[in-house]
Amino acid sequence: MTDTDGDDGASPSRERPPAESLTPLAGRVLDVIVAHAYDLSSAVEAIDAAVPGVGGLFDPTTGRATLTTAVEQVLAAAATRPEQRAADASAPTPDAVVLYVDGSARSNPGPAGAGAVVQTADGETLAELGRPVGSRADNNTAEYAALLLGLEYLARYIRPERVEVRIDSMTVIRDVWDGADGPDGVAKYREPIRTHLAALTAHEWTHLADGDPNPADALATVGADIAELGPGA
Repeated sequence: MTDTDGDDGASPSRERPPAESLTPLAGRVLDVIVAHAYDLSSAVEAIDAAVPGVGGLFDPTTGRATLTTAVEQVLAAAATRPEQRAADASAPTPDAVVLYVDGSARSNPGPAGAGAVVQTADGETLAELGRPVGSRADNNTAEYAALLLGLEYLARYIRPERVEVRIDSMTVIRDVWDGADGPDGVAKYREPIRTHLAALTAHEWTHLADGDPNPADALATVGADIAELGPGA
C-alpha cells in the first residue's frame, strides 16, 4: 500500500483530511471527493461521467487504467474552478443541527470508510458526506474519522452554534466527551475533533443503539468500497 497523506497536487484550499494508508487510486478518488466538498454522490457521478462508454467507479468491467485516467481528468477540471459545495452557499444556515456519523470497516483492520449526514432539527437533510479512511484501518479509526468529517464540514460551511451528534460508537463517546483513554493511533483525529467541539456554543451526543436508523451508514459503506479500490497506477 502507498501512503497518500502527503501533498500530491491538491491545492491548499482543498486540504486532505487525516487519513490512513490508501492505494494510489483510492487516494486520487479521495482528492475528487475533497474537491466536491465531500459530497460523495457528486464525486462519484463526476468520475462515472468521465469513464468512456458504459462503466464507472464501481463497475467491475472498467479497467483500472481507464478508471485512473477518468479520475485524473476530473481532478484536472476541478483545479480550474472553485471548490464545489454540496449545499447552496446563499441558503440560510441554522443555529442548531443534528450530525449523524458512522464508520465502517470490511474487517478489523480492512478497507474502511466514514460517513456523515447533517440535518436540521426538523429532519431536513443539509449534506450527505463520505470518504475512504484507509485500505487497512479498524472500525474505531473509521468512527473517529466520521466524526471529524462531519465537524469539519460544519465549521467550514454551516457554522452552527449547537450540534447534537448521533453516533453508535461508545468508544468515541467515552473518549471525546467523557475523557476516557481512547485507542492508540487516533490522536490525529481526536485533537481536531476536540478543537471543533470547543468552538461550539453547545454540543451533546446521542448514542444510537443497534437497530436505530443512521443515514450515515450507507455513506460509510461506499467510503469503504472506495478504500478497497486498487492497485491503481
